Amino acid sequence: MNSLLKTLLAGSIVALVATACSKEGPQSGGAEASAAAADSGQPTVGLALSTQNNPFFVTLKKGAEDEAKAQGIKLVTVDAQDDAAKQIASIEDLIQKKVKVILVNPTDSDAVVSAVKAANAAGIPVVSLDRSVNGGEVAAHIASDNVAGGKMAGEFIKEKIAGKGNVVELEGIAGASAARERGKGFHDVVDGDAAIKVVAKQPADFDRAKGMSVMENILQGQKDVAAVFAHNDEMALGALQALESAGRKNVVVVGFDATADAVAAVKAGKLSATVAQKPELIGKMGVDTAKKLIDGQKVEKSIPVPLELVKQ
Repeated sequence: MNSLLKTLLAGSIVALVATACSKEGPQSGGAEASAAAADSGQPTVGLALSTQNNPFFVTLKKGAEDEAKAQGIKLVTVDAQDDAAKQIASIEDLIQKKVKVILVNPTDSDAVVSAVKAANAAGIPVVSLDRSVNGGEVAAHIASDNVAGGKMAGEFIKEKIAGKGNVVELEGIAGASAARERGKGFHDVVDGDAAIKVVAKQPADFDRAKGMSVMENILQGQKDVAAVFAHNDEMALGALQALESAGRKNVVVVGFDATADAVAAVKAGKLSATVAQKPELIGKMGVDTAKKLIDGQKVEKSIPVPLELVKQ
């Protein structure tokens, strides 16, 4: 019996030692790998996105990731999930991580100002993507001309409804520069024509489900709708679902962004048109601009991205 106990005890000790060694190995290697990465001099850039629950920003992120890989840059992405407070906290975290540049796509152009100022105080350059920042110091702003895009949509709608009829406008998130600017461009066109009346204008927060529910509510009170302009494709596709469910046919629906779903809907003859931005290019140009700033090069304050209209 004693011999058996001794054998079991010896086996247990060997097993414990082996387990401890196996645990220590990866930990030590991980620390060495982290140190090697730190010593490599690979610069880190932060990408603070408003949401990843939108195909446009998923594509923007991909463009940034692909370019970061090509440029030898480590990209750290944070998702605000359309929560301004969460975005501020995530940018503050990027500042603590001492990233070299912060690329920000604001959830709210006003609310993000405090975080941008914090980055300024830490000496970290900030580049805004798609949506502008209404304060603090921004090294560059990369975006399509949202006002021009809104005008493009307004002119298309005006032509399609022969210059007369009731129009619905689905707005983006209140406080987002893209919503404000797209709306301005649209109204610059339609407000000058007395025969075109915007009978409803409500926010649906750039969200497809909200676009559908808001449009459903509008249709209950508006029996005659000739056209819908949505500040993005997600809301346009939601509005399209509401119109189809209500049996409303021949309504002109125009979105903004040219996401894959929207372009497919245009090709299928369901969505009338979408103003095409190039989110992948915005992401790529963001990383390119960050690299220039890291290398001490000068960058333009405003960097435009081209637009085009995708239509049936």
